[in-house]
Amino acid sequence: MELIILVGLQASGKSTFFHERFAETHQHVSKDLFPNNRHKNRRQEHLLRAALSAGRSVVVDNTNPTPEERRPLVRLGHEHGAKVLCYYFDASVNECLRRNEAREGKARVPDVAIYATAKKLLVPSIEEGFAELRCVRLKGSTFEVLAR
Repeated sequence: MELIILVGLQASGKSTFFHERFAETHQHVSKDLFPNNRHKNRRQEHLLRAALSAGRSVVVDNTNPTPEERRPLVRLGHEHGAKVLCYYFDASVNECLRRNEAREGKARVPDVAIYATAKKLLVPSIEEGFAELRCVRLKGSTFEVLAR
């Protein structure tokens, strides 16, 4: 059983990566899936606990920009005996702004959201409790995954 935490700016490719690599084997948990919920963190924790308690692997698909935001996820994974992995999406603000521009409707986020996340984003480290840390880069339409 795995708990995979995706880390990166909006429009860095996290959701596309999930759908390409993990949709058939892992439950998808994203705060974007419950936009009208005022208690998104509590809802996310409930979904994670339910999935992990049932022995299902999960991918947390949010920006998760700081160690403080990642810490409760890592702790929850360890509590349930999951292998906790992190995929860090290495994409520049300009790349994300360009990709975001191509999005339509609710998928498109305000540019200011990307800038705000970029100010907070700290590259994850193995010391945060991850069993593995991988770096993901989008090369054209292909994801390149490297061990960190």
